[in-house]
Amino acid sequence: MNAFVIEDEPLAARRLTDLLRRQRPSVEVLATADSVEAAVVLLQTAATPPDVLFLDIHLSDGLSFELFEKAEVRCPVIFTTAYDAYALRAFKVNSIDYLLKPIDEDELQAALHKLQSLQRAAAVPAPAFDASLLTQVLQQLQPQNQYKKQFVVKVGEHLKVIPVDNISYFFSLEKATFLQTRENRRFVIDQTLEQLEKLLDPRQFFRLNRAYYVQHDAIQDIIHYTNSRLKTVLAPAAPEGDVLISRERVPAFRAWLER
Repeated sequence: MNAFVIEDEPLAARRLTDLLRRQRPSVEVLATADSVEAAVVLLQTAATPPDVLFLDIHLSDGLSFELFEKAEVRCPVIFTTAYDAYALRAFKVNSIDYLLKPIDEDELQAALHKLQSLQRAAAVPAPAFDASLLTQVLQQLQPQNQYKKQFVVKVGEHLKVIPVDNISYFFSLEKATFLQTRENRRFVIDQTLEQLEKLLDPRQFFRLNRAYYVQHDAIQDIIHYTNSRLKTVLAPAAPEGDVLISRERVPAFRAWLER
């Protein structure tokens, strides 16, 4: 099976390629591209057409849906994205599958199994996007309108508004979620870290582990902890000191830093 990987984050593209080689040696990544325009040229000039296209949604020069307007895509598509699943339900039926970043090996395995099962059963049609579907998805993926701009917290008998730009990180402790400001003030909030991941811009915040969701500028230093793990120094300092990044999140963290 021949594959093209369309991905604008070099580390993410390399990780996906490595996962494919490890899980499915029969899958050969023939080429990669990091933009819509490069993907168009690749599809139009490739000597060997792909059997499957791994397609990131947000590329360096726009949303990858533009590819379907500029080139004929005749192979099945598996989308990869940092956006949450709710934004993708509208077009799930138009692709083989989609994988949320950081890509989980089991989910990749399931997507490849699904693709191969469909190929054995019958020819797999290329995804057919229509105008109304594109409009719906594009509206859901607009970051400037989607993400939360401020939080309202309770301070005694008063309510205080805290802009997102003034938040260093969120963390969970003893079944409670805390908001930590740049001025080293801490407030309890109602949302869980899982809910916050849907409310905040993933370009600005990253989930380091089960307990910490941090803003880019709050990371003061990054230190090698072991061969495969990193730890971060946050400002203001985290309650337990340096914060370890989960091993499986390290590749996605490196890619996030390069954005």
